[in-house]
Amino acid sequence: MPSPIETIKASSNFLRGNLPQELTDAAPGFSPEGEQLIKLHGFYAQKHREHKDAPPTAMGRGRIPGGRLSAAQYLVWDSLATQYGDGTLRFTTRQCIELHGLAKADMRAVVQALHVVKATTQGACGDVVRNVLYPANPTGRPEINALQKVAEQLSTHFLSRAAAYQEIWLEAPPSGAPESEPLMGSAYLPRKFKIALTLAGEDTLDVLSNDLGLAATLDASGAIEGWFVFAGGGQSMNFAGTAFPRLASLLGWVEAKALLPVAEALLGTFRDHGDRENRKRARLKYVLHDRGVDWARSEVETRAGICFTQRPLPPWQTPSSHGWQKGPDGTWALGLSLLCGRIEGELKGTLRRVLETHPVDVQLTAEQDLVLLGVPEAAKAEVSALLGHLAQPSPLWAQAVACIAQPLCAFAITEGERALPAVLADVEHVLADLELTDRAPVLRLTGCPNGCARPHAAEIGLIGQGIDKYALYLGGKGDRLAFHFAERVPRSEIGATLRPLLTRWKTEGQPGETFGDFAMRCLQVAP
Repeated sequence: MPSPIETIKASSNFLRGNLPQELTDAAPGFSPEGEQLIKLHGFYAQKHREHKDAPPTAMGRGRIPGGRLSAAQYLVWDSLATQYGDGTLRFTTRQCIELHGLAKADMRAVVQALHVVKATTQGACGDVVRNVLYPANPTGRPEINALQKVAEQLSTHFLSRAAAYQEIWLEAPPSGAPESEPLMGSAYLPRKFKIALTLAGEDTLDVLSNDLGLAATLDASGAIEGWFVFAGGGQSMNFAGTAFPRLASLLGWVEAKALLPVAEALLGTFRDHGDRENRKRARLKYVLHDRGVDWARSEVETRAGICFTQRPLPPWQTPSSHGWQKGPDGTWALGLSLLCGRIEGELKGTLRRVLETHPVDVQLTAEQDLVLLGVPEAAKAEVSALLGHLAQPSPLWAQAVACIAQPLCAFAITEGERALPAVLADVEHVLADLELTDRAPVLRLTGCPNGCARPHAAEIGLIGQGIDKYALYLGGKGDRLAFHFAERVPRSEIGATLRPLLTRWKTEGQPGETFGDFAMRCLQVAP
């Protein structure tokens, strides 16, 4: 039997439901059905868990392919946070912007203000194709610019074909034309579907953690000749073991012209075979786990009318986007490290002044950071004086990621973003004692097992398992899942728990060996 959410979607008249009426009624929040439907328009209903008497609010998230924004677009997001939200912006691990604390009565005004600068919340949340990722491009590399065009094409292609978003939020008159959803179906997808693009051999996105990962190969001229296609990745899990993280499997390589048919075929496979009864297993990764990679490969080949070619993969590298980097046109990019992607207070004002004075493009990264693109030589000194300190944090802080967790996430078991600074300070103290500061591992922390900060792709992954307690995972990276090491580590003991492990790494590690590689080699507990 389909889950209740499936029934809501299927009977919603292509996501309209009663949203037009609910947006204008006197109730401060939405009905249970309305809370489900607004997800598919880019919003989540929120309740502040520490202010029990506070009225319900909403979080609005932008669909921003690759996190690329003009200065004008960024400034509108900034203004909306001040006018309608809680005064802060938050950058996500999917290169999106989130506004928190929105009143129901203001949601339509937010969408309409974004629409003026060609920004949108459509496709950012819910059981649809989510924001499409591609790497930061601080030096203006033409091959990454080519990825940008593909990401924008995919993002637009997989948007809802119905007119509910335009009617409800932009107040467009109904056309009366027949509607259909040829790609997602009238009940939309079983769960979310995530896409990431990168270059073969470069991975700053954890591309194998996506439902569809695409790695481009280039011909002699530098143009995209084809794609390695990976399917079935995801980081969410539970401690019962019935849900688990999975790396996307390589289906094979296809020519560039086959990309769209292959993407449609994989989406259709998920649409038709994803679990619509149990949402905890309603992701593409479980389809591949249950039916097998060979079955999935054959299914996509049949639907797309192609045959995958098997090629060897190049080894993965992870370029940095931090600091100043010069482009071929003589302009500069400045990559800023922003803890948890939170923009507030003095930083928010400074970024606004910089972009008002120097209207350069920006790009959000999958590590919750921001890159200013195309800074003129004449402005470099001024921008550096204002923001340069954010480009040179210690390696531990520069690489760390955390989810928002409490007090706004309904799934949070314990703290995420608010716990990270203290955890990093403790671990940094240990690294300093061991003279390992410059070799700091990647640390990621989440307040629950849903994996929003991609902890299973980190050398040190901390996953909320109780109030102020975290399960400890070690040894992960983009193409390797971390292994479980310890249960319910108190937040105050994380540094002490890691100290002997980091000490062993220093004394027993091989030259140049990362902590993650050392952990996989020496710290796994035998079954």
